[in-house]
Amino acid sequence: MRAAAALLKRDLQLAWRRPDDALQPLLFAIIVTALFPFALGAESSRLAPIAGGVAWVVALLALLLGLDSVYRSDEEDGSLDQMLISGQPLALLCATRMLTHWLIAGVPLVIAAPLLGSMLGLPTHALPIAFLSLAAGSGILIAIGHVCSALAVAAKRSVILVPLLVLPLAVPVLIFGAGAVQAELVGLSPAAPLLLLAAGLALAIPLAPLSCAAALRLNSG
Repeated sequence: MRAAAALLKRDLQLAWRRPDDALQPLLFAIIVTALFPFALGAESSRLAPIAGGVAWVVALLALLLGLDSVYRSDEEDGSLDQMLISGQPLALLCATRMLTHWLIAGVPLVIAAPLLGSMLGLPTHALPIAFLSLAAGSGILIAIGHVCSALAVAAKRSVILVPLLVLPLAVPVLIFGAGAVQAELVGLSPAAPLLLLAAGLALAIPLAPLSCAAALRLNSG
């Protein structure tokens, strides 16, 4: 646990020293969301029906930023080799990296979910559902992204490879997340898609670090 805490502290300090990199996903999401009213018109009647889907697509694309360098930078500077030979549980270190990524990139997007929804004309009663769905879904997307990044750590062109690996796996999360918001908009219960997202997060928390550690060991060999 001390090694995990030290890794968490190190990554947070690096993010603090480079705030422009840490804020990229949030700024990307805000800028892209702001373009839709210009393209489709500012009428809530036109924006609200697609607000849930747009918000989720924007969040997915924002979280893809920088995924290719999550472990590739460690592989280039030798930090990954130190993690592998340190004797510390590699799965725990991977879980720490996922938590750090979620704190830096996921939490700002979740907090900004009501703002993004308001920019798209989402009704007030649907904003909490957007918040909850992004809170669970962002964790799943980051877990999937880290596993795919670990699989592509040795690839020279992982900038393209990682999104190609992530997007098919992220489709169910996108469907359930947007479906929860859409269900609230049409007067149905959003409980089912929210529970499915919660179940996916519960599975991702233990399984993703183990898969990530196995992928890193495979690529290091």
